[in-house]
Amino acid sequence: MPTQNKQILLASRPHGEPTLDNFKLVQTELPSPAPGQLLLRSLYLSLDPYMRGRMNEGKSYASPVEVGGVMGGQAVTEVVESNHPDHRVGEIVLAPIGWQEYALSDGDGLQEIDPSLGPISYALGVLGMPGLTAYTGLMNIGQPKPGETLVVAAASGAVGSVVGQLGKLKGCRVIGIAGGAEKCRYVNEELGFDDCLDHRAADLAGRLKAACPDGVDVYFENVGGEVFTAVFPLLNNFARIPVCGLIAHYNATELPSGPDRVPLLMQNVLVKRLTLRGFIVSDFAAQFPQFLEEVGGWVRAGRIKYKEDVSEGLENAPRELIGVLRGENFGKKIVRVGTVPREA
Repeated sequence: MPTQNKQILLASRPHGEPTLDNFKLVQTELPSPAPGQLLLRSLYLSLDPYMRGRMNEGKSYASPVEVGGVMGGQAVTEVVESNHPDHRVGEIVLAPIGWQEYALSDGDGLQEIDPSLGPISYALGVLGMPGLTAYTGLMNIGQPKPGETLVVAAASGAVGSVVGQLGKLKGCRVIGIAGGAEKCRYVNEELGFDDCLDHRAADLAGRLKAACPDGVDVYFENVGGEVFTAVFPLLNNFARIPVCGLIAHYNATELPSGPDRVPLLMQNVLVKRLTLRGFIVSDFAAQFPQFLEEVGGWVRAGRIKYKEDVSEGLENAPRELIGVLRGENFGKKIVRVGTVPREA
């Protein structure tokens, strides 16, 4: 066992896009578990767009990271010492320990990972929070029906890739929107969407209109910005819009310039009888067993495919999160923090 623990702290709150100066790598003494506690070793750390919001001060659906505090997040971990009656050494658990190599736990909030369901890293992706987000947002709010047109923003990402494949399984015509030709090829050829449009190419609105001749019945929103602008005129009567994320706006420091478009939005909500609903995955936490059984089965059967973008080393997490916010990742972004046990 080492004697030192690496941690990445929030050094300062960003103004606009985060920089490496907003993070600080420190070494602290490795803690020892007291009675009723266990010591966890991080194997894989999840990096997700929501983390940008945690860096801000102010009221939100979750408390912000304090300046000087460990950056928050979920990790796949191994129990390396245990004084807890319900957890054994060698157990693999999902834990909210944040950006650090080791952490103490009293057992609260831990979720045992079953390696038979797939690679243990999938607990951070397709069989974890992103997968559950895709499943519950689409099924509860999007309510896809056979023959409908589903448009998915950030279609190659951790959530969007699952949303689109679920839509196909439910009989929808699925159009993805992603950043770059390589990502669009993957969405089309590997994930089996009906089409995928590169939002970086010219005239997204015109190309999307041509791809959706019957309009849009469900739009799964992960991005906002110009992508939403292109989708908005195509929404059919009674269209459903699950609002999962708005990554185009996370680094914004002020409202965009231009005319006030809220009246136009609200007029369409009224006239078209749109359902526009934001959600947080915890809203549907009770559906996790159902999700794991259904989506887990599709993953094992090869009917849902998934891509991971893995980087090495905790010290690289700040750089990689900045890349996620720029759309540089290709698939679910995770950081391998420690050596993964062979049996896992």
